[in-house]
Amino acid sequence: MNLSQIHNVYFIGIGGIGMSALARYFQNIGKNVSGYDKTPTMLTDELIAAGMSIHFEDNINLIPADYYAENTLVIVTPAVPISHSEWNYFLERNYTVKKRAEVLGIITKDTFCFAVAGTHGKTTTSSILGHILYQSGADVTAFLGGIVENYHSNLIGNGKTVTVVEADEFDRSFLHLHPDIACVTSMDADHLDIYGDKSAIEDSFREFAAKVENKNNLFVPKGLPLEGLTTGIEQESTYKAFNIRIENGFYVFDVQTPSETMYNLQFGLPGRHNLMNALMALAMAKTYGTPTESIAKALASFKGIQRRFSYQIKSEKLVYIDDYAHHPTEINAVHQAVRELYPNKKVLAVFQPHLFSRTKDFADDFAKSLSQFDEILLLDIYPARELPMEGITSEWLLAKMENPNKKLISKTDLIPTILANDAEIIVTIGAGDIGELVPKIKQALL
Repeated sequence: MNLSQIHNVYFIGIGGIGMSALARYFQNIGKNVSGYDKTPTMLTDELIAAGMSIHFEDNINLIPADYYAENTLVIVTPAVPISHSEWNYFLERNYTVKKRAEVLGIITKDTFCFAVAGTHGKTTTSSILGHILYQSGADVTAFLGGIVENYHSNLIGNGKTVTVVEADEFDRSFLHLHPDIACVTSMDADHLDIYGDKSAIEDSFREFAAKVENKNNLFVPKGLPLEGLTTGIEQESTYKAFNIRIENGFYVFDVQTPSETMYNLQFGLPGRHNLMNALMALAMAKTYGTPTESIAKALASFKGIQRRFSYQIKSEKLVYIDDYAHHPTEINAVHQAVRELYPNKKVLAVFQPHLFSRTKDFADDFAKSLSQFDEILLLDIYPARELPMEGITSEWLLAKMENPNKKLISKTDLIPTILANDAEIIVTIGAGDIGELVPKIKQALL
């Protein structure tokens, strides 16, 4: 497929974080871009402000007239149901209809492609890597699954020869990519509605890893059962972070690489998981040939990603942090970071479970990870692409938590309940529409 012959790009599910990065890209290279999404969000507001035509009703009459042409590419998100009338309209008329991952595969095929895979850490690692490469002067475009604070966008750069992409394991999407340098940050069980069991998801990651021809260009955390160069924190590995301390809210650390020791690197995102993400990005950039000085400077200037341990309020009396965590391992990472930064302070966690299937598959682990906080407020499950499952409710999950300081809460009662709490640290967690509540919570707390 030749993208140069495409004039119009129509997105079904344009408001998704990965889809919107592609929408920005196509607009940047001069294509007409419009699309549909189920609900308006802050992200769709930004796309509309950038000049894209977006509607929120599944109605073929709302598709702009000039998109009924042969030179239109239709991109669909896996979250859209097969009954969607606009999708079926384009399929029935033999339009070129591609999944987001397929389009990324086409874009990256003719570039030097960095691919970041893993069940956790993809967005942070690829954002740090995109930032390092862009700041070092590389001709890069980075397609990201989060809004990077440095750029207020999920697209970094407008390069034509180098790409950075998140290699998403959902629906085995990452097998469409053509990685030159890649990493796998983690292989925990997730998306069991797609894969069935943990061994199937691990097999899929092995298949992805096999796409990297040179095993010196594949990076994995020490202990992960894949062949590649290793990264580790305070443990012997190809790239090792050590002598770690916290100074003025920054991690300061040294890194041993195969060719040198890098001293006194600074990185501002809290939590050992983020330090590991930074180390992984460093290893990939170093392998590409990015100068040590450029890497150090970019790590120190990286401001983070919206909804990834994102400070909303940071004062002497109150700290409010928002995070996208939606898997028990990610919740544990948030907890570790909060306890490291704020020992002996009372922490209130507000959690919105994401997907009935994920809640069902990891209920005991969710209960254990959430119970570590001093107090928990639990919202109803955000269904996303799923229909309800009998017996799988937030009430059922709440009953599994051993911490007695827990409460089921509605969105309506959430802000008054938070305001009545005496916690010094408040954390909102989840991948659903809880992110839309964050500005209101922040405003109420100020």
